[in-house]
Amino acid sequence: MRSDNRQNDQMRPVRIIPGFITQASGSALIELGRTRVICTASIESGVPGWMRGGGKGWITSEYSMLPGSTGSRTARESSKGRVSGRTHEIQRLIGRSLRTVTPMELIGERTVWIDCDVIEADGGTRTASITGAFVALYLAFHELVKSGDLKKVPLSDYVAAASVGIVKGVPMLDLCYEEDSTADVDMNVVMTGAGKYIELQATGEHAAFDDAETAALMALGRQGIAQLIEVQKSVLPSAL
Repeated sequence: MRSDNRQNDQMRPVRIIPGFITQASGSALIELGRTRVICTASIESGVPGWMRGGGKGWITSEYSMLPGSTGSRTARESSKGRVSGRTHEIQRLIGRSLRTVTPMELIGERTVWIDCDVIEADGGTRTASITGAFVALYLAFHELVKSGDLKKVPLSDYVAAASVGIVKGVPMLDLCYEEDSTADVDMNVVMTGAGKYIELQATGEHAAFDDAETAALMALGRQGIAQLIEVQKSVLPSAL
């Protein structure tokens, strides 16, 4: 039995609160067990210089862990003068995941800034960020539709992500920090609502893994993501 009494294929309790930050174009608070992330989407006119004149938009992301989000204080990366390699990797992952389902030509020359701020971390912060960021992005686009700036929400599908891993030889879904920190194998799965993969990040932390174990982890990830997308649909104003 896991430390929080879940079954190996069971997600932690999930809650998404849309519109959590009222001044952002789109926002959501996602709670995944004790992991909590505030996600916002802000839309600006214009695109990076290398994209100007092409008629397409851009989505980029920033990610941070607030100082009180972990057991010991996490220093703000702004005080260090640069972001860590881990932060840079997660920011790129969030942006890639959302761009995959956004036809950029439909949003015109606009830039969408996705900000994911972890206010409490207990494992799975990057996957929670992707899942919550999708809701924030949808709501920001929905506001442009309401104002008449877009004809429809320019998204081709839903996106969510889940963490899975092998802990003491057992494949598990949605690892908390205690499990993640001791996992033999760690994997993050990003998928669309249609069940297509956007990204797989798999690492043998303390042991190598074979095809059967990989398949088991992917199946758990697919199961968890299906549940997360149902939660996304339940809090959004209309279906894609």
